[in-house]
Amino acid sequence: MSQGVEFNRLMLEMRSMQMEAMAKIKPAQVAAPEPGAPNFADMLGQAVEKVNETQQVSGQLATAFEMGQAGVDITDVMIASQKASVSFQAMTQVRNKLVQAYQDIMQMPV
Repeated sequence: MSQGVEFNRLMLEMRSMQMEAMAKIKPAQVAAPEPGAPNFADMLGQAVEKVNETQQVSGQLATAFEMGQAGVDITDVMIASQKASVSFQAMTQVRNKLVQAYQDIMQMPV
C-alpha cells in the first residue's frame, strides 16, 4: 500500500510542477491537446487496473484449484499465475522508468 501512496504523491508533485511550468509559458506557446486524445494518466490507470484484474483472476483460479473445483486444471492456474507475475513486473519497470524520468527532470538546471 505504501508504494501506491508514494506513486500518488509522485503524480501529485508532477502535476503541480506541470501547472507551475504552464504558468510560466505564454498561452500562445502551449499546444492544445487533440480532442479525443487519450490522457496519459488515464492510460496508466487503465494499465494498473488491467494488472490488478489479471492478479485477481490468477488468485481466483488458484483458490478454485485448491478447493478441488471441477474443470480447473493446474496448467490454467500456472499460466494465469505467470501472466499476473509478468504483467506486474512490467508495470513495476514502467513505474521505475517514470520515477527515473522525474528524478532526471528535477536535477535539470533551470
